[in-house]
Amino acid sequence: MNKKSLGAKTLVCPTPVWVIGTYDQAGKANAATAAWVGVCCSNPPAVAVSFTKARHSYGNILARKAFTVNLPSEEYIKEVDYCGIVSGKNEDKFSATGLTAVQSELVDAPYIKEFPLVIECRLLKHHEIGQHTQFIGEIVDVKVDENALGEKGYPELNKIRPILYTPGSGLYFACGSYLGEAYTIGRKKK
Repeated sequence: MNKKSLGAKTLVCPTPVWVIGTYDQAGKANAATAAWVGVCCSNPPAVAVSFTKARHSYGNILARKAFTVNLPSEEYIKEVDYCGIVSGKNEDKFSATGLTAVQSELVDAPYIKEFPLVIECRLLKHHEIGQHTQFIGEIVDVKVDENALGEKGYPELNKIRPILYTPGSGLYFACGSYLGEAYTIGRKKK
């Protein structure tokens, strides 16, 4: 099958939908929907999130030197989308959505109680890349709802039911079905 060139675009897809928790300088909790998030280092464990300077979270992260990365389940799609539509400069997203901001005991940022997976981060570095600034957060702790853990004690996607986003088309999807265990399926090829 022939492939059609779409040019240089940010079409890495799908991407999980994340919600970044921060406090502003007045101490008001903010929740910002983001797709530009990913693991960027194993030692120290770190995650990167990218924002433009115009985003309210940009200044919050620089001021507080911390943020949380929250993975919502699909039942919160309306709340998550709302957090990406309005600015925390003008709206109290927690009051508007009914979500609960919980003060992290480890970093100066809130996490979202209703979301099954939370990553608490201390700002390690930030880099101006172009239109976006990449904030690298050292992972201080990962919190997971106990009912989202599998037999091996790790989060399972079928229990979290994360939301997936497709850049370009701007569509949300649910996760697909289980395919098999990593690092074992390929062994059957030998």
